[in-house]
Amino acid sequence: MFKYLRLSLKVSFTALLCFLVTACQNNTKLTANFPIEKTFDEVSVHDPAIIKSDDGEFYIFGSHLAIAKTDDLINWEYINQGVENQNSVIPDVYHQMKEAFEWSHSNTFWAPDVIKLKDGSYAMYYCNCQGDAPISCLGIARAENIEGPYTNETILLKSGMDSKTPDEDGDLYQAEYDPNAVDPVVFYDAEGKLWLIYGSYSCGIFVKQLDENTGLPLESGYGEKLLGANHLRIEAPYVIYNPDTKYYYMFLSFGGLDSDGGYNIRVCRSEKPNGPYYDSMGNDMIDCKGPSGTVFSDVTAEQYGTKLMGSYKFEWVEGEQGQDRYGYLSTGHNSCIEDNGKYFIVYHTRFEGKGEEHQVRVHQMFFNSEGWPVIAPYRYTGETIENYQDDIIHGSYKMINHGRDISPEMKLSEIINLEKNGQISGAVNGTWERTGKNGIILTIDNKKYDGILLKQWDEGGKKEVMTFSAVCSKNGTAIWGSGLNAIEN
Repeated sequence: MFKYLRLSLKVSFTALLCFLVTACQNNTKLTANFPIEKTFDEVSVHDPAIIKSDDGEFYIFGSHLAIAKTDDLINWEYINQGVENQNSVIPDVYHQMKEAFEWSHSNTFWAPDVIKLKDGSYAMYYCNCQGDAPISCLGIARAENIEGPYTNETILLKSGMDSKTPDEDGDLYQAEYDPNAVDPVVFYDAEGKLWLIYGSYSCGIFVKQLDENTGLPLESGYGEKLLGANHLRIEAPYVIYNPDTKYYYMFLSFGGLDSDGGYNIRVCRSEKPNGPYYDSMGNDMIDCKGPSGTVFSDVTAEQYGTKLMGSYKFEWVEGEQGQDRYGYLSTGHNSCIEDNGKYFIVYHTRFEGKGEEHQVRVHQMFFNSEGWPVIAPYRYTGETIENYQDDIIHGSYKMINHGRDISPEMKLSEIINLEKNGQISGAVNGTWERTGKNGIILTIDNKKYDGILLKQWDEGGKKEVMTFSAVCSKNGTAIWGSGLNAIEN
């Protein structure tokens, strides 16, 4: 079970030498607890969709048929790294999916989703797209084993398939009316019904009901629209149901996926799998659409959806380790999963100064007292939320306000202090209070941010710290905090 767990003791020679000198001068016994640095096996899987297999391993399926697995959500290994690179997942892929590749004028796949159907087989909902134009299709392939081999079954949707009259260029596809048939998410609802939600930019995000046993659509056509119109930069829907809150949460990526595209993760929720979906400000997402005649109206889009995270950087503070830190850029195209009472969000991110290089990240996710998700600031290293003592919560924090904009600019951390008397000082002023064993409410500029406290591994500072993550439902904005002081294990 520890095959992929790799914890290594890494103590810098300089720090050790300084400690030995001090210990000798003060006649101190060598009983200091040196930090255990946590290491990770990284993978580059764009648009990761997560699923857990029957044997307890987690798999992520991404664009270009990149697939990886893990047993701890920390260390990953590749199963497949491309459509053409020793592809055992869909053998003879260009023959099997010939119609899809020809229709989409493409030689690769975009973001898929995989689900285990009631008959025990695995269904891969794949999609292909031209890229510089939304000429796309979405199909289904099946396998008896989660790693394949998958056999193509049929194409379910084609962009422009319901159009009757070609435009002046002879194209049936009309972006004003027809969805881009990509980015599928398939899920069973609380009653066991099966649903497909898909879409990107163009005409918006759509939902269709599928046959619970076969995975095929019950009706022809695109389905019912949930949001979007006129090429808003919104895509990558992912839906998860929380039986405690009894809501379906639809996560979306706003902005562009490139390092300067401003990708950010937002959420809305519904009491029904097929909507209507509302954000925390009460906006019906069906109203989230670009004005007629506009293209990529970010000013319109950013008014909708509760923003959970975007580009950010916890900056180095003098006295800390990890002076050469980098920020996270265009975090997005996420999936989610619940496992043994823990919720996780999985996404890809780019990095400051590293071009279009990208990697997968996994963070714990919690639901605040108002039933809105909040994302832990640092990636998951096996931590479990606990009942924390007051003396490790007071103190200085690096705070990030993710804001509401769609922007390529990183949100940089500022120093605030959670005072013992319940006041907040520093870069912002306000009050804070604990709720229950691990909840926190921060009131800043008369806005209440409801969230959680969690002890986490600060990867940049190489220390355990207290963190908080909270969302203001009134303005749809998330804030994160990372403690300056190390917490002994």
